[in-house]
Amino acid sequence: MGEAEKKSVLRETDGEAIRLAKTLIATARHAALAVHPSDDGFPGVSRVQLSTDFDGTPVILISALSPHLGALETVPESALLIGEPGKGDPLAHPRITLRTVGARVARGTDDHGRIRRRHLARHPKAALYADFGDFAFFRLNVHSASLNGGFGKAYELTAADLALAGDLEGIAALEHGAVVHMNADHAEAIALYAQKLARKRPGGWQLLTIDSEGMDLGDGDERARIFYPEPLQRAGDLRKVLKQMADAARAMED
Repeated sequence: MGEAEKKSVLRETDGEAIRLAKTLIATARHAALAVHPSDDGFPGVSRVQLSTDFDGTPVILISALSPHLGALETVPESALLIGEPGKGDPLAHPRITLRTVGARVARGTDDHGRIRRRHLARHPKAALYADFGDFAFFRLNVHSASLNGGFGKAYELTAADLALAGDLEGIAALEHGAVVHMNADHAEAIALYAQKLARKRPGGWQLLTIDSEGMDLGDGDERARIFYPEPLQRAGDLRKVLKQMADAARAMED
């Protein structure tokens, strides 16, 4: 296929495509990681646990016993395939391939503490081994991406398309306290977010993580991504926006 033909099958990247891409990344519990060839010359693909950092960057937790850890440290360029097939033709369901550059997160740093907390919020059973000496977190910094939203819906995205907007650092500073407070004191609001705004079934929904563009909820293995009306430009607006969203969800019950 020539360059002109390739471009002809791609749709123009718009806000809907970007939101779908961000939702796929935020709600994924796992992904397929492709790394460069090993000693035998063949590339490798492994299933990895997935979470995100405060800026939307994908994060994985892997063991030194896994060949892909050594591969990432030797050649950090990799690819990550995200997307769950549902009923029927698996190719009819959205998925995204991220082209990434891996970077190990150093233990004992503020970044490590934040990433560990956010990862365990999504994968609580990983607490059994996350602190073992042979395990490490990697940030997979996005270079570009190919999004397939279903048949005839192909897009090319840049790192800028997938970057979160707003007061990233400010929200990251207050995120943990806000998550603990919401889960302890505002279970009704979280249920409203899940059922009314995300159109999910009733259940034991909890707030997992918060960032400058939205929040991620979980109920067992199920996930929901809910975006704010606009990215938060000031961390101090978080409480007000969460209340406004809860009020809007209550109004939907009438």
